[in-house]
Parts: sequence; C-alpha cells; structure tokens
Amino acid sequence: MAKILVVDDEKVLVKGIKFNLENEGYQVEVGYDGEEAVEKAKAGGFDLVILDLMMPKIDGLQACMRIREFSNVPIIMLTARSEDTDKIIGFECGADDYITKPFNILELKARIRAMLRRAGMKQHQEQDANRLQRGHITLDVGARSAWKEGKSVDLTAKEFDLMELFMRNPGRVYSRENLLNLVWGYEYMGDFRTVDVHVRRLREKLELDPANPRYILTKWGVGYYMKGNE
Repeated sequence: MAKILVVDDEKVLVKGIKFNLENEGYQVEVGYDGEEAVEKAKAGGFDLVILDLMMPKIDGLQACMRIREFSNVPIIMLTARSEDTDKIIGFECGADDYITKPFNILELKARIRAMLRRAGMKQHQEQDANRLQRGHITLDVGARSAWKEGKSVDLTAKEFDLMELFMRNPGRVYSRENLLNLVWGYEYMGDFRTVDVHVRRLREKLELDPANPRYILTKWGVGYYMKGNE
C-alpha cells in the first residue's frame, strides 16, 4: 500500500489520522512542524503528503513550496480557514488538494484514494509515453533501453537517438542530411556515410532479417524511415 506522511502540530489529530489510515493498510509516518515535513519529504519514499497550514517553525505553505523544489509528490493541505483566497494561495504554492477542519475522516480517506488514483494514472501515462513499440522492437526512452523480441539489445547513444526519431515518427521519410542535422547536430562535420553505417547497424541489431528489413526501411533516392501502421 501507499506510504503517507502526515504533518500537523495537533498531536491528537495526527494520532487519529495515523490510526485510521493504518487501518486502511497505508504506511504512515508523522511529523509536527514545517521543517520536519520538508526533511522527511526530502528523505523520499512517500506517495502522498498531508500538511497542516498553520504549523510552528515554518508554516504549511512554506513547507509545500520547499517540497515542490525537489518533489512532485501529491500534497493535501489541512486548514482551519475556509476562505477561498487561502485555498488559492495554497494551490499556487503547489498543493494538489485542500480540506477544511473539522473534517470527516471518511472524506479525507476518499480524497486520499482519489489523489493516489490520479497519481497512479499519471505515472502510468508517463511510462506509456516513454515506451515505444513497433512489432518486435521496443524502446524505453526513459531508461534508454532497447529490446528485440523481449531480449535486451545494446545500442550506442547515436543508434538509440536515431531509432527513437524513427519510432516517434513512423512513415516519415528523412533524408541523410536531415538525419545528420537532427541526430548529430548542425555542427557535425561527418558525411552521409555516417547515417548509412548507423542504419545498417540498427538493422543488424533489431531486424529479424537484416537483409530484408521489415521496419527500418529505405526510400530509394530519398532517405530512411520507420514503417507506418500496418
């Protein structure tokens, strides 16, 4: 289950929140001032942070801003003040949700579930965006890893950059000059044979039959491209 940090200077309230969340199966750590909130959040490992607005040392708004300097962890602010201006300031400081004291613990649990669900969906979408697939060829852009039929394949930095460009733009034909500019940069002094060598190596590493490539194709007299939708 998710790991949650709860920080509020009202120790009885913190104890009650901790008890209820642990009964739901969450892992819970607690703190009692703004500086402690930042220190524990910086240690990492939390899926969600609950911050009180009014706390000693530094208040919840300052703590929220400091946490936002190093983390995108979802943050729910607790406050005894219900003014819209306070909520707006909280959102501008980086809070994701706001709940006004006194609150029903069932409402807090519902907010936590919704926040964790959204965070999980966002993470999944980011992972999907970083994973490119064409037939038996897979690239993980974030990890800069490549697979052929599920088996890891070692690509050089330029091979990976070239393959990523192809896979993000299936069906688009690139001339050798385009590829030199896009992958190697405008200051590169090499010639077009550099592109040919890298394409040949990509085919040898990733195609099932390099002599008869299925995905990394040549448009004779024009350049290279990744096969589009089949």
